[in-house]
Amino acid sequence: MSEPVEREAMEYDVVIVGAGPAGLAAAIRLKQLAKAAGGEISVAVIEKGSEVGAHILSGAVIDPRALAELFPNWKELKAPLETPVSKDIFVALTETSSMGIPTWPMPALMHNHGNYIASLGNLCRWLAQQAEELEVEIYPGMAASEVVYGDDGAVAGVVAGVFGIGKDGEPTPDFQPGLELRAKYTFIGEGVRGSLAKQIQARFKLNEGRDPQKFGIGLKELWQVPDGAFDKGLVQHTVGWPLTSDTGGGSFMYHFGDNYVAIGLVVHLNYKNPWISPFDEFQRLKHHPAIARHLKGGKRIAYGARAISEGGLQSVPALAFPGGALIGDSAGFVNVPRIKGSHNAIKSGMMAAEAAFAAIGAGRAGDKLVEYQAAYETSWVRKELHVVRNAKPLWSRYGTWIGSALAVADMHVTSLLGGFSFFGTLKHGKTDAEATGLAKDYTPIVYPKPDGVLSFDKLSSVYLSGTNHEENQPAHLRLQDPSVPISVNLPKFGEPARLYCPAGVYEVLYDEAGQNPRFQINAQNCVHCKTCDIKDPSQNISWTTPEGGGGPNYPNM
Repeated sequence: MSEPVEREAMEYDVVIVGAGPAGLAAAIRLKQLAKAAGGEISVAVIEKGSEVGAHILSGAVIDPRALAELFPNWKELKAPLETPVSKDIFVALTETSSMGIPTWPMPALMHNHGNYIASLGNLCRWLAQQAEELEVEIYPGMAASEVVYGDDGAVAGVVAGVFGIGKDGEPTPDFQPGLELRAKYTFIGEGVRGSLAKQIQARFKLNEGRDPQKFGIGLKELWQVPDGAFDKGLVQHTVGWPLTSDTGGGSFMYHFGDNYVAIGLVVHLNYKNPWISPFDEFQRLKHHPAIARHLKGGKRIAYGARAISEGGLQSVPALAFPGGALIGDSAGFVNVPRIKGSHNAIKSGMMAAEAAFAAIGAGRAGDKLVEYQAAYETSWVRKELHVVRNAKPLWSRYGTWIGSALAVADMHVTSLLGGFSFFGTLKHGKTDAEATGLAKDYTPIVYPKPDGVLSFDKLSSVYLSGTNHEENQPAHLRLQDPSVPISVNLPKFGEPARLYCPAGVYEVLYDEAGQNPRFQINAQNCVHCKTCDIKDPSQNISWTTPEGGGGPNYPNM
């Protein structure tokens, strides 16, 4: 836009970006503390999804530890954790066979009994209800598009709710300039690889002295199956096929609720072979007999994908910055071996809330919440991440089979010896983008065509995600140099964006003679997984927030 925009401002004690488990827990905890103290605190939560839960996607087997701290009576309040884990199975797959792996030798933290299968999106919807009952202001459909900085350089809030900017970058007749939501403290809980978190981390050098963050892509479908295929409470994880030993990842399958089966595949994004398509590997997985029998006679009712933070302890940035804090997946608290992070996200939101409440009570504003960082350093969140800190590096160095065996042994040792490991603390090394190999060094993969029964194409899958964007808006997927996809990525890497994207956003198109390739971005398809921002080998793609309300609308995911 050519001219400065004048905006109205609203003042709050705390503004929270993202109505995920971390953001909602933080809002609830702030209000709980104010109520207990007989005082008031103003809290606003802004959410880019069309409703709370619309952009939430997770497996999910949920450890209720943090929820029980936030709401000791969560069962009486009918939190939607309705299916306790009753059977916990681990399976190794080859292309044609499967072998059960006993779970008893695994560390106690890897066992799922006492946990619950649920929709994390529905849990967030429930948390939002609890927050609103405490008079938290929640604004869905409001994307936070930029950070507001004070005269002293500290974060002073965010701009949210900008609508009606056309593709040419100029206001349309429907233009709304949005609001400045100003706060004494601003919490960033955008999830993995959020655009504001990236800016703040760079501005305040929050990643100095840390390893680069590592990521995976998680693809998930929700099926509804007949009684004969349903085994309520079953949790099954697999390693092996269809992934090779040097491509990390594995599948999950959870039976819960009303004959629902959540089935998915996680692929670690440090894979080298640029011809890999995580989406097509997932579709191939469902034809394995150990998987297909659970889906027989069923119907696929939802699909989605998202990036997962996998760096763990070594990659957690500094959590506090002048004027705010990183919470949840914006900081990267996922425990990769457990395939769980929602409990850590909830706890992080609570710790940030407690630090901010005390600071505001002491008359502070806009400074660094060092108490939040200190609370994390002594918390069970950090202790849990410390125990599993070497699992991901061991998988990356030694492959699935040897790496997994070493990781199990290391987790046992660190659990028994108070955090000591014979490996010390291993480093992650390269970013996931840097790990991408050259196309000439690998053979292109020919994936089987989907059968429309167990396996499907990308476009029909995107349809099930409910994804939609206002078409007349600037592209939220931005190329730093538009020439790079064809001049660099195509000859060197086979332009892997067309393969790693799980939604058909990126295409390389040719003329009728099969010549003159051009790069096309179908931004309408984007499910906001942010894999492109992470895996592009030239780091030429930046994911930014589109207008609020755009993106997927996940049901029960």
